Amino acid sequence: MASADLRDELLCSICLSTYTDPVMLRCGHNFCRVCIDRVLDTQDESGVYSCPECREEFQERPALMRNIALRNIMENFLITPPTQTETGICCTYCVDSPVPAVRSCLHCEASLCDKHLRVHSKSPEHVLSDPSTSLEKRKCSIHKEIFRYYCTQDSVCICVSCSLAGEHWGHRVEMLDDASKKKTKKLRNVLQKLNTKREETEERVRNLEKRRRKAQEKASGEAERVTALCTDIKRRVDDLEKKVLSEISRQEKEESLSLSALIHQLEIKKDELSRKMRHIEELCNMTDPLTVLQEPDTGDLCDPEEEGGDEDTGGHDKQLHDGDDLDVAVISHTLHTLCEVISGIRRGIYVEGPADILLGVNTAGNYVLISDDLKTATVTQYYRHRPETAERFQYNQVMSRRGFTSGRHYWDVEGSRSGEWRVGMCYPSIDRRGDQSLIGDNNKSWSLWRSNDQYLVRHNSKEIRLSNKISSDRFRICLDYEAGQLSFYELCDPIRHLHTFTAIFSEPLHAALYVYNGSIKILGGNKNLKKPS
Repeated sequence: MASADLRDELLCSICLSTYTDPVMLRCGHNFCRVCIDRVLDTQDESGVYSCPECREEFQERPALMRNIALRNIMENFLITPPTQTETGICCTYCVDSPVPAVRSCLHCEASLCDKHLRVHSKSPEHVLSDPSTSLEKRKCSIHKEIFRYYCTQDSVCICVSCSLAGEHWGHRVEMLDDASKKKTKKLRNVLQKLNTKREETEERVRNLEKRRRKAQEKASGEAERVTALCTDIKRRVDDLEKKVLSEISRQEKEESLSLSALIHQLEIKKDELSRKMRHIEELCNMTDPLTVLQEPDTGDLCDPEEEGGDEDTGGHDKQLHDGDDLDVAVISHTLHTLCEVISGIRRGIYVEGPADILLGVNTAGNYVLISDDLKTATVTQYYRHRPETAERFQYNQVMSRRGFTSGRHYWDVEGSRSGEWRVGMCYPSIDRRGDQSLIGDNNKSWSLWRSNDQYLVRHNSKEIRLSNKISSDRFRICLDYEAGQLSFYELCDPIRHLHTFTAIFSEPLHAALYVYNGSIKILGGNKNLKKPS
């Protein structure tokens, strides 16, 4: 019964089989590593982890601690032969009631309980072994003698007669116990190698499971990003649609009111003309010459009407001409905004996360103060007395610590409104001293330059003045290394493209800041992004 209880204690509560590579949770309960990993994987979705045995909850996915003691017990348990109570073999001589056998006699071919074992013959030919129902298999089928030796040449068990006069005569033989110990030692070595291979396989399975979870998380993140992007685009399109339809409705109402007023004026004019026509017709039909002659001259009646009529007609025509079409300027501007949104998507504005840009103090000029988080550069009147090295800029300039050699990246900056500064990217081989060392003043750098409330883009000392009015003090720099494009955007609503440089990049590109006065700050950053070489 004790052995049966022990076997129950060695069962995993998840798979209900004996432990395989047992591991333990912090609550003290043990499980097969594969079993508990699967349970925890299913709990990943809810983010709530608990022990399947006691239901104790953990805030994070619990670490699995290998239970070495239980593992050793399992290995010994698996190779230990079953006890007498587990064999189901009963004593051959206890006929009245079955009694479990403790040993079997190979000579008698009988199983014995404790009682009959005490009175059993102790002579050498009576060889005892563990209880067995197949005693015939332990004897030589030719000589009917007990196997006592092991032929190492033929790898078979033999009896005494086989070794002396049989087909195994002259072969190298060993005692069964000695041969069994040697084979057991080999099996243990094989078991150790298999155990190592199994651990390596389990480690690979865990790594693949981890990669699968990461792939699922990445796919989920991408799906959320695309959904958010599409939602934002739909919102923008809906807003633009409402704006355009509202403008069309407003213009239609305005035009309708204008035309209605004009029609009303013309209707009054028509009634006045009809009245005068009737009066003239009455004069024409009179027979009394004195009455006709005493009426005002007909020219006096017609000339003012004709002059006013010409002016009115001209005015009416002008108004009708002006109201002939809707004013599409506002509509076109709104639709152009939609085109900018779509163009922004094509240019790669909506890329995954901002790049993590940290400023390199070893490159900063001595009048540039770098913040503790390595994100802000500010002009200071105090000389910093930094070591004069080949990397350090002579002027108020600083370069980022990391560079980009591939992929699509972006980073955002915020510059002081009253200051003069430049922001852009450069090669690490840029000159650090001299007038040509400022970003944009050589063929190894590109910059957006704010000077005297004007904005310019500059490369190789050639500049382009940005005609669009810029109201924001925040900007985005986008790099598509393979496409050879470096773009600048104004961070307004919606984001507005300012300029794109096109080049064949031949070196790593580093972010660069120049501050004549004021300060400039790098916004955001994602430290989990893989850093390029």
